[in-house]
Amino acid sequence: QVQLVESGGGSVQAGGSLRVSCAGSGRTISTYVMGWFRQAPEKAREFVAAINWSNGRNTYADSVKGRFTVSRDNAKNTVYLQMNSLKPEDTAAYYCAAGPYLVPTSTSYVYWGQGTQVNVSS
Repeated sequence: QVQLVESGGGSVQAGGSLRVSCAGSGRTISTYVMGWFRQAPEKAREFVAAINWSNGRNTYADSVKGRFTVSRDNAKNTVYLQMNSLKPEDTAAYYCAAGPYLVPTSTSYVYWGQGTQVNVSS
């Protein structure tokens, strides 16, 4: 079993930065791919970024490339999403998830956190 807990959301003005974290637990957590997804009100959940815990390979949605960075700290069992140059359209609940493949498809991820809210004002 894997448990995921997000933290670090908040409110920021456009152009600002935030870092959200996802702490994972469970003895097999390091074998998973960790993904970040987001969901704005009345919109479908969308892929943001993902990282392979074991080798660090990552992938990003085009909408966040060059602005967001996904990383992991193996010693802390924590994955981070550093968000820079934030835009109002980045406003959403951000979720981390664990799954077996480095893919942008939410259905491929097995375990999910509870989400953390990010609000970007103009």
